[in-house]
This record gives sequence, structure tokens and C-alpha cells, in this order.
Amino acid sequence: MSEQLLPGYIIRRGSTLDRALLLKFMQRTYQDLFPNEDFSHLEQTVKQYFSSDTPLWWVEEEGEQGAGSREQGSNKESLSSARVPPIACLWVGNAIDQVHGNRHAHIFILYVVPEHRRRGIGRALMQYVENWAIQRGDRQIGLQVFQSNKPALNLYNHLGYQTQSLWMVKFLSAEK
Repeated sequence: MSEQLLPGYIIRRGSTLDRALLLKFMQRTYQDLFPNEDFSHLEQTVKQYFSSDTPLWWVEEEGEQGAGSREQGSNKESLSSARVPPIACLWVGNAIDQVHGNRHAHIFILYVVPEHRRRGIGRALMQYVENWAIQRGDRQIGLQVFQSNKPALNLYNHLGYQTQSLWMVKFLSAEK
């Protein structure tokens, strides 16, 4: 079932059958930020964490879904080859707040293809997931963002997200 996200765009719930498309979107996300890296390992991430318990949503241009992609009078979606590729993706998992012990939503990926950026899609997806999380009883949403991703940082800061912790890494030499 799909619904309007913004004028001109619809959002629909994905399914576990969308594994390959999710992987493609994840690879695009990281390749945008790190163009010279190989992200074939992301397949293992999707394999390990993507399930019916980690919801996935797709954004498509309204009227661009392709003929026959919906069964009339049914909530069932078909994976029609006539479907135009989505222009945005939102994948959410679960995390536990280690301070208070509460489950909360954690955004694994929010990606909008470059041609559709700066149209409010990212902001609308964040509002969508916030409403979804509130409805299921979550009291917070978490996400991780690279410091070099200034547009995303600006969006999250503008929406009221705050740094709660810093993820630190130290690269180790394999040689002894």
C-alpha cells in the first residue's frame, strides 16, 4: 500500500524481497561519500540485519510506478519489472538505549538519489519515521552520520537531533 509523502512523491513499504535493491541503494550511499572504495561487503550487512523486523520504505515519483504494479483492491504489491526504480530509501532497525534500556528506532540508511535532493524528501522521510516510531511507542530515534556529510548533518541538526555520543575508531596495523 502506498501513500503520498509529498506532492509528486509516494511512499510504499518494502519487503524482504527487496534485498537486492536495498543493497544497491546502500552501495550508492557509501559510494557518494567514498567514491574510490569497494563496498561489496555491504551484502553481508544486508544479509545479517535485513528482515521483516527492520522496516524498509521506498519513495517513488507519483504516477511513475509502472502499469500493473499494484493489484486493484488488494494490499499486495507485486515486484513488476515495469516498476520505475525508487528515488529514495529509508531502512530502520532497532537499538537499545544503553543508559535507560529502552528499545528505539535506529535509521540504518536514508538515501535520496542526487537528482531529487533539495526537494524536501529527506525531511519528509524523517518526519515519516518519527511518526512511525511514536506510533509504536519509541521515545527516541538514533542514527549515525559521517562528519564529512555536511548536508545530512545540517538536516539532522535542523530537525533537532543532537550528538549523544561519539563513535571513535583506531586503525590497527595487521603486522606485528
